[in-house]
Amino acid sequence: MTDIMEAKKLIVKAGLRLLETGLIARTWGNVSCRVSDTHFAITPSGRAYNTLTPDDIVLVKIDDLSYEGDIKPSSEKGVHAEVYKHRPDINFVIHTHQLNASMISVLRSDINFVPEKSAAIIGDHIPVSSYGLPSTKKLRDGVTETLKRSDSKAILLANHGAVCMGVDYEDAFKVAEELEKVCEDYVRRRFSLVTGKIAETFESLNEYIAEKSALSAEKAKEIRPYNSEREGEFIKLSPVNGGDIIRVNTVTEKAVAPNSDYPPEIYLHLAVFNKRKDVNAIVHSKKPEILAVSKCCKVLKPFLDDFAQIAGISARSAEFDPNDALKTSKKVVKKLKGRNSVLLKDNGMLCVAGNNSDAQAVEMVAEKNAKAYIASKLFGKNNVIAPHEALLMRFIYKAKYSKKAQEGSNGK
Repeated sequence: MTDIMEAKKLIVKAGLRLLETGLIARTWGNVSCRVSDTHFAITPSGRAYNTLTPDDIVLVKIDDLSYEGDIKPSSEKGVHAEVYKHRPDINFVIHTHQLNASMISVLRSDINFVPEKSAAIIGDHIPVSSYGLPSTKKLRDGVTETLKRSDSKAILLANHGAVCMGVDYEDAFKVAEELEKVCEDYVRRRFSLVTGKIAETFESLNEYIAEKSALSAEKAKEIRPYNSEREGEFIKLSPVNGGDIIRVNTVTEKAVAPNSDYPPEIYLHLAVFNKRKDVNAIVHSKKPEILAVSKCCKVLKPFLDDFAQIAGISARSAEFDPNDALKTSKKVVKKLKGRNSVLLKDNGMLCVAGNNSDAQAVEMVAEKNAKAYIASKLFGKNNVIAPHEALLMRFIYKAKYSKKAQEGSNGK
């Protein structure tokens, strides 16, 4: 067992390490440490990992999830408690939404072959628990049933992420890091089986799916990607691949036809900002997986919880034509309605939000969801989240986020 204060310090340290390694981002995921046969310490709900102190870590009772104080523990505390109940050998738990594990989780099938080196760290198989909405009894019950049938140190949570367990801090991290390698290897082996080729990089997989499922032989005209931010009546556009920053007045330019003074892509951004007053930042993403999906998908449905919550119940596709910028910009904006993401045919995705950090978060979850889509195509599965569940998660997330933003503005 670990001393309570030492456990709290380890959890703070773990949060920083998870951010550094990219296994989590923002406040996603949670970390805990067993301190006795009856209690464990866990990260608080909704707090940034890079600001945590030992005083923020919450002590929770294993049997009934009770705790003392005003700081709320992670909403997934029940999952951690189940691990400590059923696995007396485990003293440290990391719940992540890491990229490759999340991608494989949507297949909803166990990984029954684990390379010998990895098996020595994780176990000889990796089970998947049944799907349940985040923070629900159904999710917790699914983990419980999986713990009963498996002694693996890693569990994939269907359409959600992973639970990585260790006898201590270092062991749990080894499991999380090795899990990413196993999941990548799993996809590579499937690619070789399907194509008879070796996937040197994930680019090969992206290209294969994009070509196999292309929307049409006729490609959309290439769009130069800009990231943009609202600055009062102006928007600032920064070319993603380098170049001069452009500032445009949203009032005087919103009805002006494209001309030689500005690249036509500017009118796409103007259209979004002028229609969506809740949007103050746009990221035009051409991440490899997102670009591949934009070539072969009319509607990117939610394979992962966090995509449904943050990006929207789906990302619909629209074609922007630089030669008809005003008309096609309106079509893009229409497809963006009620969402924080829209696919641009053959040109990636626009990720929009109230600030730049949140727009980048949309891009992060969109990248994972795109990767999950590609894996699903490769394995011939289509385990998307049900529309009513996606709607519910989206509604709850937006309500909670709005409340937190309001509390922050009030200094609470």
